[in-house]
Amino acid sequence: MLSPYGAVAIFTVIAILFGATALVIAKVLRPHNPNAIKQSTYECGMESLDSAWIQYRPGFYIYALVFVIFDVETVFLYPWAVAYDRLGLFAFVEMMIFIGILLVGLAYAWKKKALEWV
Repeated sequence: MLSPYGAVAIFTVIAILFGATALVIAKVLRPHNPNAIKQSTYECGMESLDSAWIQYRPGFYIYALVFVIFDVETVFLYPWAVAYDRLGLFAFVEMMIFIGILLVGLAYAWKKKALEWV
């Protein structure tokens, strides 16, 4: 009888061999005709006019951080909402404290004008 680790090892070896075989077949069968046009940078069908390196305003990063914070809040709210019936009053109070902390952070960002677009 094979141990559970033995079964995992066999599946791992098969997965590695399957992936390696697919890569070898793709390398052998793919067309390889390099030329200057294929090697050039493609940008909407036109040649690039300037450098691709541009600087963004720091405000965009602030928006990204605020989005991530409220996105994480949503991730924490879903399991709480699904199990709300079984959790009781203690979980409700805990979630209200959590939302209150986030609202304090939002009020602080609003006061500091971190949410102003221009």
